[in-house]
Amino acid sequence: MMELDKQPKPDIRDYAHAIVKGTISSIPIPFVPGIAAEIFSILFTPSLLKRQDEWMSSIAQGLIQLQEKVEGFNLEDLSSNESFVTVTLQATQHALRNHQMEKLEALRNAVLNSALPNTLEDDIQLIFLGLVDTLTTWHLRILKLFDDPTMWAKENQRPFPKNWGMGGVSQVVNHAYPELERKGELFQQIVRDLSTYGLAQIPSGMMTVSGMLSSRTSNFGKQFLHFISTPKPLE
Repeated sequence: MMELDKQPKPDIRDYAHAIVKGTISSIPIPFVPGIAAEIFSILFTPSLLKRQDEWMSSIAQGLIQLQEKVEGFNLEDLSSNESFVTVTLQATQHALRNHQMEKLEALRNAVLNSALPNTLEDDIQLIFLGLVDTLTTWHLRILKLFDDPTMWAKENQRPFPKNWGMGGVSQVVNHAYPELERKGELFQQIVRDLSTYGLAQIPSGMMTVSGMLSSRTSNFGKQFLHFISTPKPLE
């Protein structure tokens, strides 16, 4: 028999997976009676299990990377970090209801950012998680575009025309996402939503090129984008 002091100790990956699994396992699965349970099981269980496994692996891998790159970051401390546990539970429920990679990536980044020191206060984190769940991928894309159109163009290798004169913000969007050009009602709804949630102020009317390419996000919007973006240590 192996002596106690010679037993292999769990490594960083064991801790990461244990923390994530222990947190997520507390989410209740809805009870479905009778034959409905069989139908539910056949239709949804394989997909739900696959989503859960992929989500857990994604979070665990991110935590491992933080442990390796952030001085003073300790995975073992997270199990007693109530704020992190709450964010992880909330994000997990949103993630299991979603299949879109952009939103799953935003939720993952939110969890990882919540694990870092000096993160946002609890209420703001929960508001931002709710926004990720509520907003569509188009909301997230356009908000990112409006935060810094010039940087967006550089990162996406889609420079804006140099011969632009006067124009509006819709011209910027249509250049970045031509597929939205004939979806004016969708764009207008997105603009209203971003304004309603206090994430951006997007003016109507004509303006100079400088005005067209100015940042339109509020401080709240910038905080939101930072919270759902890849943590700085992992960039």
